This record gives sequence, C-alpha cells and structure tokens, in this order.
Amino acid sequence: MLVGYVSNERYVALGDVLFEFRGNDGVTAARSHISGAVYADIAPGEYQVVLGKDGFGSKIVAVQIHEDEPHHFRLLSDGLYGYMWPKCVKSGQRSEFRVHAVEEYELELWRYGAEKEFVRRIGTFDEHGPRATMQITPDGDYTQTGVEWNKHGYHSKTLSQFIEAPDRSGLYYVHARSKSGEFFSFPWVVAPASPQTNVAVLASDITWNAYNSFGGRSNYIHADRFPPTPTINARLELKRYTEKEHRTYDQDEYAPLSLDRPEPFNHIDEHEQLTDPIAGRQGCHLAAAEWRLLGWMERKGLDYDFYSETQFHFDRVPLDEYRVLILSTHPEYWSIDMYDRLKRWVFERGGRLMYLGGNGLNCEVEFLDDHRIVYQNTHWSHSEPQYAPDGKLYESRFDKRHESEANLLGVVFSFPGIMTAAPYRVRDADHWCFAGTGLANGDLFGEKSLHLRVPGGASGHETDKVSAQSPTNVHVLAKGLNPDEGGADIVIHEPAGGGAVFSVGSICWPSSVLADEAVSQITENVLRRFLE
Repeated sequence: MLVGYVSNERYVALGDVLFEFRGNDGVTAARSHISGAVYADIAPGEYQVVLGKDGFGSKIVAVQIHEDEPHHFRLLSDGLYGYMWPKCVKSGQRSEFRVHAVEEYELELWRYGAEKEFVRRIGTFDEHGPRATMQITPDGDYTQTGVEWNKHGYHSKTLSQFIEAPDRSGLYYVHARSKSGEFFSFPWVVAPASPQTNVAVLASDITWNAYNSFGGRSNYIHADRFPPTPTINARLELKRYTEKEHRTYDQDEYAPLSLDRPEPFNHIDEHEQLTDPIAGRQGCHLAAAEWRLLGWMERKGLDYDFYSETQFHFDRVPLDEYRVLILSTHPEYWSIDMYDRLKRWVFERGGRLMYLGGNGLNCEVEFLDDHRIVYQNTHWSHSEPQYAPDGKLYESRFDKRHESEANLLGVVFSFPGIMTAAPYRVRDADHWCFAGTGLANGDLFGEKSLHLRVPGGASGHETDKVSAQSPTNVHVLAKGLNPDEGGADIVIHEPAGGGAVFSVGSICWPSSVLADEAVSQITENVLRRFLE
C-alpha cells in the first residue's frame, strides 16, 4: 500500500529514508523510493512511525494511515538555522531565539547600522543528550502553521532562551556559530519603546515572508498550496518554470504563509560590510539592501526609529508622532488597513512619505492572526493586461481588490524594464531635490550601484512608473533609461492636506545611496526638506 511521501524542508523528495511502522500487529520496515513514495505492507490504522536518513534528524511520529490519503512525512536536514520569535519587538520586550543545530553553538548579538556593531555575547548552547539542540519540524505543510521549534523538550525554565531587546532602535542580527565553524545570521527588528526621532523607517518583513521558502512554499513557489507529491526536479515540475506565460497566480484562494519560520534569504555573511556589493540573489532586495539605507542614514547623521510592517499593520507605530515615514527597497505586500491608514496620514494630516523602493504596495495581504498571512494574488499575470468586467485596466493586484497604489505613491509597478538596471536622466534640474548635485536637464546620474544581481544603475530590478491613476499633480523629476521605456519615474506630489510623497520607483535605489553621490545627495535633500 502507498502509505505516503517523504520530503525535506524544501519539499524535495527524499529516497532511501528508513521507516519502521509500529502497530498492533508488530513492526513493519520500509524504505522510500526516489520519488519520496513510501510503500509498506500494512493495514490502515494508527501507527507510531520511526523514520530517518543520514544527514537528517531522525524522529518518531504518531500517524493515522489511510488507504486513499497518503501521509506527508517531513525530515529536517542537518545544519545551522535560527530565528527570533517574535521577530519584531519594542525596546524592553523579549524574544525567544529558536535555533536548529546538531552540535554545540554560540550566539552573539550585533546591531547593523553605519557599521556592524557588537552588542554582547548571548552564550554557548548545548545539551547532555545526543543531538539535543536539533529541532523537529511537523509533518505536512508547516509553511501554513509555523515550524514549531522549541516545542519539544524545551520546558525547563532554568534554560531560558529569551533575550530582552536593547534600548536603541535598529536592525539587529543574531550571529550563530557552531563548534565546527558553520555560521548563520538572522535579523531582529527592535522598535523604540516610544518615538525618539521625527523619522520612522519600516522594515519590509511582509515581503521578506513572501519570499521565504523555508518549508517548501513561498509566494513564488507553490503559492496557493503544495501539489500532492514532493518535487523531484524543479525545472520539470514547478509551474514557475513550466508555465510559458508565467501565470504564477492562477487560483482564487491561497493558503497562508507563516512568519514563524527561519529566513535563510535574510542571512548576511559574517564578513560582509556596509559598502560591500550585495552578491546574493535575494539579499539585493531584502534585509541586506535595507541595511544599506539604514547605514547610509547613520553615516549622514540622519536619525530614525525602526519598525516593521507587521508592527504597522497591528497599529503599533504611532504615525502621528512622526514627520516622515520611509519605505525601503521592496515593500510589495501590504494590507488594505495599512494602505488606507498611511494614505489618510499623508492626504489629511500632513504626513511626509518617502518611497525609496520599487514594486511597492502591489498586492493585498490579510492576517489570520499574529503570524499567518494570506497573500491575495487573485488571478494575475504581470506580463499580460488584466481587465475588469467594465473594461477598466487593473494596474496591480492591489488595484484589483482595492485601488491602484499609484493613487498614493504616484507610481505603480509595470512589467517593462523588469530585471534590467540603468541610470536616471534628469528632467527638471531646477527642482530643489537636485540642489548641490550639479546636474542639468538631460544629465545622467545613478550609474553606480552595489546591486550585483541586476547591475547597471539605480533604476532597476523592478520599476514603477506614472499611470492613469496617479494624482493629477504628480511631477516627474527624472526617468530611468531601462529598455522598452521601462525606466523608473522619480516623482513628487503634494496633496491638498499638506502632506507630500516622494517616490523613486526602483528596487535598486537603496543599493546606490552609498555608491552614487547624486543618489545620496537627492535622498538627503528630500529627507531634510521633509523634516522642515
């Protein structure tokens, strides 16, 4: 009988996994096939199942075996991973570190700002039992529920794994190092207990979670839910590669993605420094790129309070106590409540918004609770026009469910120019944002960037442009020179309520502030002007 399938933390099929099915009729041994399929000569019923494979942690699970419903077994590979929970707190609050290791490991706390700043040693961790620091993941799709680390065998109050957040707000990283020298780092957002400056910066942690594929799903891999069998060969099986028109989002409903998972894409190498190029495929638009903007601000003496998007969603950011809010790099996924609250602050209460990223606020999310997020992709293709029944052209997934983000940001992502990068060309050199740059109309700037995945300039990776739903008073200051008229529009608009919005429309912008003098000067000009 086909009992089930077995896969690793990436939902990749595992062959040669050893099984013991312990039931009322005795013990039956089995071994998985190359497809991950597990066949055993057993009857349906309750079993205690022991499974393991070299290079993975063995485990024991209680399983109800059904004849027509294969069970999904999961194993976790040996290695070093970790995350904080909660991942975002205020100064003085506590988070628990949840680390997977198969040997003794040590932890240190660092703050990532103008430099990597050592804060303190957390300690050395091991246990008396063999491999007792190894975590155990649930069977099934735990991208929906969380990995449940520190759940089994972590009951002793004398072995605390909690850390109190430092007084100073900022982007913190925990450095984990195993006894054999393996290194892994993971972020921790620390917001102030109460506002300390006039500027708030949001970490794009909802986007971080959208790209996080730990457990085998992200908003880009099996976005709606798992297929019935684990992956054997990604290029032959995953819709991302087999669908020629790249219609990744073709379902009505999407299973949630939990924040309660480690984030390997946000790992930053131990020796990587602020001004180093960002070499990784994902770091250039996730936490590593956001660190570049924070570090640049500190080097310029521009103070800020740091929060996360999830804190903003749950109304833990006192927006009216700030003069300026900064969105950085790639804030693609927002809830309607976040969007409406920010728009009211800008349009009705004089808030100043700096949107220093690209493909922002493009898709609605819904929170089921404090860690499960549904990404409402709808039926959507980025490369083909999408029309409403009345013939209206939808500008984004957010537009399809609420309104186009261009109404607030002044720009909206579109497909031309994607995965290219180029400099910008000045259109209005007399505008105050260009003060001190020496630039004239027609001049190019933003030619230098730390963004190595898509090199070429500050306008790139994904770019936003003025659209039919942009405010009528939106003013284009410069435009990127990306192919197919795909360059980002740098715009500013000032609603009647006294607020202002400055948008650069490019993911690559924060990767250029430390490398390109004009990008740096323009960003500083706008922030200082908005603070007046």
